[in-house]
Amino acid sequence: MYKNQMMEKFIHGLFLVLGLIAVGCVLLITVYLVISGIPAIKEIGLIDFLFGKEWAPTTSDPAYGILPFILTSIYGTAGAVVLGVPIGFMTAVFLSKLAPPKVKAVMESAVSLLAGIPSVVYGLVGMLVLVPAIRQIFNVPDGASLLASIIVLAIMILPSIIKMSITALDAVPKEYEDASLALGATPIETFFKVSVPAAKSGIAAAVVLGVGRAIGEAMAVMMVAGNVPNMPNSLFQSVRFLTTAVSTEMSYSSGLQRQALFSIALVLFLFIMMINVTLNFFLKRERT
Repeated sequence: MYKNQMMEKFIHGLFLVLGLIAVGCVLLITVYLVISGIPAIKEIGLIDFLFGKEWAPTTSDPAYGILPFILTSIYGTAGAVVLGVPIGFMTAVFLSKLAPPKVKAVMESAVSLLAGIPSVVYGLVGMLVLVPAIRQIFNVPDGASLLASIIVLAIMILPSIIKMSITALDAVPKEYEDASLALGATPIETFFKVSVPAAKSGIAAAVVLGVGRAIGEAMAVMMVAGNVPNMPNSLFQSVRFLTTAVSTEMSYSSGLQRQALFSIALVLFLFIMMINVTLNFFLKRERT
């Protein structure tokens, strides 16, 4: 009895320490980004930094406006969500509620395999297949564009959305569906009007994870977006994301340019935090 109590206390303490380490890592990253990013914003000016339309840190008259990067990241993430979420959600409903066991096993293995593919492979396939296809189909000078980035990101977020949504749907008690069917609802009505609302928290978490993956991706979009700091005025324009701006220039930057890159990382971090906080707020409000 005494040994069991000691073991429970040890495990409880271990979990507490691991949880504190995870929280501490997030706090350290936050503090580091704030300390590293604020000086450049002070020197450049918050308005000029966030709403400036030109990024030219190496010219004789340097400009540090990141509005093109912000809009590109927003448009790219939104486009990926618009394409990827419906496909991922419907796939999850099919696999969880309608697919035969053998089909479900094969497709879940394929989804897991898709999740394990490195980002650089997505970028390579996109650069060799998708970019030339866009150039040919739409008759544009260069297929490396915002559209190519959206398609690649939509494919990349599918595994996260599908797997987490399946887990949430499988966790819905069978009694809910049995009660709905007993009242005369069809299976499809039951799945979409009973199972899906009951699993909405898990599905929402899957969407948030997908958004985080899309807005934080660097390597794949660097290879298919063209990596040019243009304003995203067209789907067929070469653009640069917040993530690719940091990863492209960090290796050779110095002085104010390097500090500005840390400020970009801080803006990106705040974007992701705002998305999580906003979604959690609405979910909690619905529960109450």
